[in-house]
Amino acid sequence: MLEAQNETLNFRPVFDENSKILILGSFPSVVSRKLGFYYANPQNRFWRVLAQIFDSPLPSSKDEKINFLLSHKIAIYDAAISCEIKGSSDADMREVTPVNLSAIFSVAGISQVFANGAKAYEISKKFLEADIEKATKNKIIQLPSTSSANAKFSLPELVSRWQVVKNFVV
Repeated sequence: MLEAQNETLNFRPVFDENSKILILGSFPSVVSRKLGFYYANPQNRFWRVLAQIFDSPLPSSKDEKINFLLSHKIAIYDAAISCEIKGSSDADMREVTPVNLSAIFSVAGISQVFANGAKAYEISKKFLEADIEKATKNKIIQLPSTSSANAKFSLPELVSRWQVVKNFVV
């Protein structure tokens, strides 16, 4: 049985002054924490979904992923900067400390924030909603999680639901 561990997000958000949307995850998986970048677990469908939406080659290296995001005016971060968690399970997140989004909002003209899954949405609504709505003048939009644990959505279904992202960056 896994013990809950206090974990802290140890990598920075990806954004620049051209970023138009912000995608918030909940907290990085064990694999992502180990590899030091967002959605690093090959089982997670995040990169495949975005590549299909934008009809782009699948980025593989960290640099390719950063370039992909920035070229499509996408910022990413996680809603929690630290938490107590067992393994990678969002359901086991406790003692959540939310991130501070002011650095992103002060540089980028973010017009919409998307939550990647229910836990990211829950954390964003509870802790970040006022800052998000003040900065974007829009409500957070929840998208289905790209995690492989979200088995009720196939890759084509995720791509279909995530198409909305494209509307905010063109």
